[in-house]
Amino acid sequence: MTEETTPKPAAEKAEELTSKQVVEDSEKSTPKTVAEEPKKTTKKPVEKKPEVIFIGNKPPMSYVLAVITALSSGATTEIELKARGRAITTAVDVAEITINRFINDLRVTAIGIGTQEMPPREGENRSRNVSILEIKLAKK
Repeated sequence: MTEETTPKPAAEKAEELTSKQVVEDSEKSTPKTVAEEPKKTTKKPVEKKPEVIFIGNKPPMSYVLAVITALSSGATTEIELKARGRAITTAVDVAEITINRFINDLRVTAIGIGTQEMPPREGENRSRNVSILEIKLAKK
């Protein structure tokens, strides 16, 4: 069962198009009055969160390059190095290499130490404590 449709004459097609155009044009030309309240904007002080670099098992120069790249992008002036466990020595090395060899106007602004409780490993009963270190570096 198929329905046969007869093609419309060209005059009817043109009439449909013009009526659609008239409706669209009238919608565009009629001014819409909406009571708009003036927007009150208050600027909050923007808190710049330092970019965080997690120190792991890679060589220190990999992290030094990450610090230099983050600071040279211009998006931030403060970097935070985070390390735990055996990577703490690498984090200290990264901070010292970056300050002494590459970016002389970089300073250590804060150092944080702490302990983090880790869940027990497979086959162990007790949780374990791991030392953590956070070093914040900022440009002058």
